[in-house]
This record gives sequence, structure tokens and C-alpha cells, in this order.
Amino acid sequence: MTSVVRAEKKDLRRETGRRTRDGLLAAALELLAQRGEEGVTLRDITDIAGANVAAVSYHFGSLKALCDSAIEQALEQYLDAQIRALDALGPTSTLQELAAAFAQPMVRALAAGGQDLAVMRAVARVSVGPPQGWERLDDKFDQTRRIALRVLTANLPGTDEHELIFRTRCAAGLLNWLAMAPIGTELAAMPARQIERQLVPVVAGAFQGATTAGQ
Repeated sequence: MTSVVRAEKKDLRRETGRRTRDGLLAAALELLAQRGEEGVTLRDITDIAGANVAAVSYHFGSLKALCDSAIEQALEQYLDAQIRALDALGPTSTLQELAAAFAQPMVRALAAGGQDLAVMRAVARVSVGPPQGWERLDDKFDQTRRIALRVLTANLPGTDEHELIFRTRCAAGLLNWLAMAPIGTELAAMPARQIERQLVPVVAGAFQGATTAGQ
């Protein structure tokens, strides 16, 4: 009986710890989206999360590590959404369909605005110089690249693979820039379908490059 009670208490502590950790991550991401990394303090995060400073040290070690983890989590969610959209593509998918799937998470964030767009901006700012530890997401980046390459190769036969990878990276960079640039704010004032009509041809153009555009 005593062992059962001890196990239940251990499970309760574990669940309480998980909730505290999740609360700290959510609070950090909210503040990062609003203010950027320079405007976030440990006290602000713990006040929103209803936690103490010791909890940050216990779960993350430092304020910077907490902020890095929060943005990494947001990036992982973005990549997962992008992978789901890309996975729906088939062997006969067009460059336009590839561009629509590739841009889908950003289109949704722009259309939703508010916190969703602010989170994308926080991720885009940091992705220019990714923190250490993001290597664990390499498989997800590779997965998006593999799917994109499959469609690109079918649509642009004879184009060098390194060139296609370069175009994919340029398309990703374009979306990151869009999240931070003033034009992103203009797009955010539009409904999702209009954003897609404006954005998808531009992303498709980045994929197509000059190889076929002049033919």
C-alpha cells in the first residue's frame, strides 16, 4: 500500500513539473512574440506562468535556454504543419501546388494575425542565426526538402539537385522575410484566400527559377 502511495505521489510531482514546464514555455513564447528576445525578463515570464524563478533554473537552466526552447518548439510546430501539407502532394503535383503546400503554415499565420503571426515573426528573427540545439530538427528540415525535391525534379527535369535545394532554401528564406517585413503586415489585413493568391505565385517563381521562365 505504501509503495502505491509513493508511486502516486511521484506521478503527481511529474505531472505538476510537466505543467510548470509547459506554462513557462507558453509564457516565454507569448512575450517573445510581443517584445522580441531583448524585451523579455525572467520575472515577466514567471509572473505570467505563475511559477517561481527556481522553476526556470530547474527545467531550463537559464532565461536564454528557456527562450531558445520556446522558439524551437514553435519552429517544430511550423515544420510539422509544413510536412503535413507537403505529404498530401502526389507524383503529378505542380509547382503551384508545391508552393501552396510549402507556404500554407505562413498563409494561415498571416490570415490569423495576432499571436500566430507574432510567433512566426519570433521564429523568423531567430532562424537567421539558429541557437545551438536546433540540430535535433534537422530530420524535419530534411523531410521538407526531400518532398520538395521530389516535386521539383518531376517538374524541372534536368535541373541540378544542388540548384533545386538552393531554390528551396530561397523559398523558405522568402517566407521568413515576409513574416518580418512591412509587406507581411499588409498581407495580414487580407483574407486567407487572397493572401494565397498573392503569395503562392511568388513562391512558385522562386522554385521555378530562370530555368524554364525564359523558355
